Amino acid sequence: MTDSQVTRNLFARRWWVVLLRGVIAVIFGLMAFAWPHLTIATLALLFGLYALIHGISSMFAAIAYRPEAGNRWLLALEGVVGIWAGIVTLRSPTTTAMVLIFFVWVWAIATGILRIAEAIRLRKAIRGEVWLALSGVVTVVFGLMLLLRPIAALIGLAWVIAAYALLLGLFEIMQGLELRTLGHARLGTA
Repeated sequence: MTDSQVTRNLFARRWWVVLLRGVIAVIFGLMAFAWPHLTIATLALLFGLYALIHGISSMFAAIAYRPEAGNRWLLALEGVVGIWAGIVTLRSPTTTAMVLIFFVWVWAIATGILRIAEAIRLRKAIRGEVWLALSGVVTVVFGLMLLLRPIAALIGLAWVIAAYALLLGLFEIMQGLELRTLGHARLGTA
């Protein structure tokens, strides 16, 4: 079995992890839209929990079925960045708005670049890689917006984070469904 087939099989079996991450992102986005008047400390708590869950699920996917996984360092690195951002944010819930924007900015740029790199590396191994690449692009654009317009980001932080989380979640749900289809095709079922 080639490395590409091993990677395809691994992703096809773990489609539900990607789908679950997408659903969590959509729920997070809807909560941020529903309560735009959240305090910065509450928003930091929500972001910290999301980044931590995202990081843990990335690490889980990177080390699951380790003997057959091949080179999974990009996904593991994405997991480390998510866990780091989640822990740092959760340790300081009274974070000022600018520090929160910094944490979100670093996480978004790093995660976005890693997702784009993963999509490029996996483009021949999995279906739905375009959704992974688009989620990376959206994440980098989100991070750049926070970097270039921090005052505007402060004013609409809840709306910006909500919109980003919804887009990211939808892209991950689409990728998870593509991977599920791939898994069914691999097994010969509909």
